[in-house]
Parts: sequence; structure tokens; C-alpha cells
Amino acid sequence: MPKSAIPSHPVLSIEQARAHEARLFGGDEGKIWAAMLQAGRAVADAALRDFEEAGGFPEAGRVLVLAGTGNNAGDALIAAREVLERHPKAAGDVLFAFGPRKLGPFAARAWRDLSEASDGRAREAGAGALSGDYDLCIGGIFGFQFRPPLPPEARAAIAAAARCRVRLRAAVDLPSGWDEPGAFSADFTYATGSVKAPLLGSAHAGRPRYLDLGFFRGEREDKAGTQEGDRVILPSILGPLAGLRPATSDKRSQGHLVIVGGSLSFPGAVLMATLSALRSGAGLVTSFVPRSLAAAFAARAPEAMWVGLPETPGGGLAQGGLERVMGGIERATALAIGPGLGRDPETLSLAMEIVKGSPVPLVIDADALQPDIVRAGKAPRIATPHAGEFARIAFGADLRELCRALPGVVIKKGPVTCVSDGGAVYHSLSGGPVLSRGGSGDILSGLVGGLLAQTPEDPLTAACRGAVWHGMAADLLARSRGQTAVEILQLLDFLAPALREAAVSQAD
Repeated sequence: MPKSAIPSHPVLSIEQARAHEARLFGGDEGKIWAAMLQAGRAVADAALRDFEEAGGFPEAGRVLVLAGTGNNAGDALIAAREVLERHPKAAGDVLFAFGPRKLGPFAARAWRDLSEASDGRAREAGAGALSGDYDLCIGGIFGFQFRPPLPPEARAAIAAAARCRVRLRAAVDLPSGWDEPGAFSADFTYATGSVKAPLLGSAHAGRPRYLDLGFFRGEREDKAGTQEGDRVILPSILGPLAGLRPATSDKRSQGHLVIVGGSLSFPGAVLMATLSALRSGAGLVTSFVPRSLAAAFAARAPEAMWVGLPETPGGGLAQGGLERVMGGIERATALAIGPGLGRDPETLSLAMEIVKGSPVPLVIDADALQPDIVRAGKAPRIATPHAGEFARIAFGADLRELCRALPGVVIKKGPVTCVSDGGAVYHSLSGGPVLSRGGSGDILSGLVGGLLAQTPEDPLTAACRGAVWHGMAADLLARSRGQTAVEILQLLDFLAPALREAAVSQAD
């Protein structure tokens, strides 16, 4: 897959979003209402699905809607109707920030539909009448049509909701008020139809989700590979991994990844990277580790080929193993280096020589993310820094500038993981706090390394696929087990279900 074929949709400025929707709907009220119905149902779907991370929406749950006057309020009211229809014992309160008489025609229609469908279970509530706890709060006072400052009526409604105990706060499209003082603070923000630029990096957005409503259907999704803009990666990037492999496939045709890492101080990291690589679809995985670790690791993961190397006095990899590593790399299609490597000077010197001489594309992670190492050699590379490692290797450059300086692909890990090769910046909007534990990055590096071994000619696609796959598996893990009482290795068991989910989304 050439890099220009990354399945993605653009992040739009507010002006671009207005123009795009004007082109789509042309003022046709029927089309606008149909899109609102689709958006509201998608918000309800997504919110109930994400609620599974907190144990699921209760059958007799309580919903609070914060409604403004426009289409954003309509989307929120439609979402509430969907929730109440699916949970016949649930009830809802609606707080109209500017009063029900000021509702626009579409929002008024949505309110009538909610009132009729709920059979009295949804009622209007004043700011002073909000009482008790709510399971779900849907913020729909303002969307992307908002213009600062935040009106006092909206500020009061948001403050009233903030005084209530709510298990999950969902914003429709953008948090009402964006990042103005007093804005609605969400746990999840559901971008409907397109992702608007203020959402990314918003302090009030919580976890951004993209609800693809088909607004870009029929437009070429691959044009952005050479653009400079921001893009959102679509789950369909995983489609080829979920499909059938050629009947004549064997292990050598599916790529061979070499992993170099491990130390007595950090023995688990390279094991986790190897276990992840084994789930990536790569045909062969060879891991070079300190000699004292090889036997135990082979017992834990016999599918990999474990090669023990000489050790430094501190338990890291010694320079004496260079020739053996380079011989192994010559038979591989990709290299991943860094997990659990440690910072022994001799080990880092070895890492420098390996990266400098690598004849195959490579993933550079963890302690190998040093300014001189990450820039060494000429092989195509993928660097996988978190925020602290990014600062260490970037010297003040932004993501695109760092990619161009290496040159290579960078996966900048964070609440929203960003991937770039110096052109477009691709955002992965999957994943969440369940990944905030040791070993998450090691699993990502093994996964990306295994994908790179299968498509060594296209590091950008391997990086984007790895970021999305890792995040989607994390979402499924959290929905199944919650965010707290899990181990990061359990993430591996959700890689296959994530592929199945991606295949379904592609079929839709």
C-alpha cells in the first residue's frame, strides 16, 4: 500500500466545516434532518458503547441533556431519545439553557419526538431543579457554530450540571463553549460527520471520538498522503489484515522481524515486545537479548527464536554481540530496537552501531531513542516516543520538523497518538487511560515492528496501522474488563477482536 492510500478523513477548520456541510445539504431541510437523526443515533451508540468501560449503562439509568437552541441541541435530544428507547426503565431531564421557546425548528422537532417517544420519562428541568445523580450527561448547548464569549445562560446551565454527580459526560461534536472559562467538560466528545480542528488538544474534550456519517463518501480519501494537513485515521486501515491471506503463503512470505533489547534491569519489556510481534502477523520473530534471559524467555514464548548475547557487567547487551546481531538482521525484513535496553554506555554504543549499519527498515523505541542513535544510518525508520522522549530527541522541533530531520516516520504517543512522515499528520482517536501503565509502549513497538516486517516498503502505513490497532484493542479491553484491574498483556487478547471489528466497519 503506497503511503498516499492511508484511509483517513481531514480535520476541518470551522470555516471548512461550515462550507462542507453547506455543499452536502444545500439548505435542504430533509437532508439536514436525516443527518441529525444519523448523528444523534451515532452519539447514543458510541456513548453506550464507551459506557461499558464504567460497567455499562444501567437499565433504570438517568440521563441529563443540556440543550441550546440549534442543531447541536437537536443532536443531543435525538441521542437521548435513542438511549431511552433502548432502556425502557430509564428517565431523562432536559435543561434548556435559553428556554424551550427559543429552540430552532430542528431542535424543537427533536424535543417533541423525545417527549412523545419517552411517554413522560423525559421532562424539562430548571437549573435549580437538577437533583440526584445522573448516569449520562449529553452536552448540546453549542457545537462548531459557537462564537465566544460563553453567554451567562449557558455558563449557568453548565455549572448546574457540573454540580451533579455524573458517571459519563458526553459532548456532541465539540464541548459547549470549547475552551472558554466555564465550558462543558466532557469525558468523551463525539465528533459527528467530521472532526473540527478545535477538538484536537481541547482541554475540555476528554477523549475525542470520530463518528463517520458518510460526509466524505465518494471523495478520494487517498489524496491527503501528500498534503500538509491533519487527518483522522479510519479503522478500515486494518481491513487488509482482517482478510484472507494468499493460499500459497508461508512464514517467509509474511516478514521476519528482528528485535534487539532487554537487560537485567528491565527484562520484561523485550518479552512484551516479542509477544506483541508474534500477534502482529509476522511470519518469523527473532529476539536478541542478554544471554542470561534467553532460556526463560524461550520457555515463555517458544514461537520466537531467542538468541543470547554477551552481557555488560551491569546486565546490558555488550559490544561483543554486534557481529551476531548484524548477521541476523541480514536475514530479516525489519528491525525493532530499544525495549528494555537500558542506558549502559556500552549498550547504547552497540545500539548506535546496529542502527547505523542496519540494511532493513527499523523501529526505534524506549532507551534507543537518543538524539544520536535515532539519526544514525540511512535505513527507513519509525521512532515511537512518548512526550518526554519526543522532547529529548526533537530539540524543540515540532512533529513534522522532526520527521524531516531524521528523516523518517514518528509515532508521537499520547492521549491522541499522532503519526507523520513530515507531510500530513495522522491522528488515531482510539485508545484511552487503560493504556496508562508500564509495557503499553513495548507492546506498540513489537506490533509496529511486526507490521513493518510485513510491509517494509511502507513505514508510514505500518505506523498508522499499529497506532490504530493498539488503540482499538485497548478500547475493547477496557469495555470488557474496565480501566483499572487489568494487566497490559491482556491487551494482546483483544488484537484479534479488534481486527474483526475493523472488518465489520469496513463492510458497513
